[in-house]
Amino acid sequence: MVDSDYDQFAEAYASANASGFFNAWYEKPAMLRLLGDVRGKRILDAGCGSGPASVSLTEAGGEVSGFDLSAAMIEIARRNLPDADLRVHDLAEPLPWDDDTFDIVVASLVLHYLPNWSDPLSEFNRVLGPRGRLLISVNHPGAFPIVHPDLEYFGVTKYTEDYEFAGRSVDLTFFHRPLSTMATSFAEGGFRIVGIHEPPADPDTPVEVLPRGVEPGGQFLGFLFFDLEAR
Repeated sequence: MVDSDYDQFAEAYASANASGFFNAWYEKPAMLRLLGDVRGKRILDAGCGSGPASVSLTEAGGEVSGFDLSAAMIEIARRNLPDADLRVHDLAEPLPWDDDTFDIVVASLVLHYLPNWSDPLSEFNRVLGPRGRLLISVNHPGAFPIVHPDLEYFGVTKYTEDYEFAGRSVDLTFFHRPLSTMATSFAEGGFRIVGIHEPPADPDTPVEVLPRGVEPGGQFLGFLFFDLEAR
């Protein structure tokens, strides 16, 4: 269960992220590059939201299933992927798929909403086949003490930030973890770290959507990406 109720602002969120920097021009292209060739791969898009990654992965030849806690988000996703296996589901509960169902699980900007990673990671491991791949992106822990110098870095720290989506102001609640705690959680969940990535902004990003101080193709403390393999 998460504290941020996306049902209340699903349309505004989907609209803003369709062209906004952090999702459309940073996280999504970086994740797709890390995934590489997905033709014929069985992919679970965990916390798929309105489905932009699911659409791209399907167009690239992947066999995509997805879920999100927000029914409103899944409704939007189904408009673009009417034939896909898209479900409303809480990541805090056991996943409604059998063991060894998927080759890849993608969790884009999802886990930082959760106070507990143990059960979700164990479930990701269960539904992946042997040596299955888990790709995760989260808020970069290195940015946390810069943005929130008054909060605790070493520990699981709950915090709330204000965002604007399509002219609507929204409070989102996250849970910060230091890098060492993340690594421990991955190991305890049955994964080994294959790669840790701090990708740059997409070089084709329109200048008008870039945050202040970020250049096309430039690196900054945004999101941290983990490429993991199930043991």
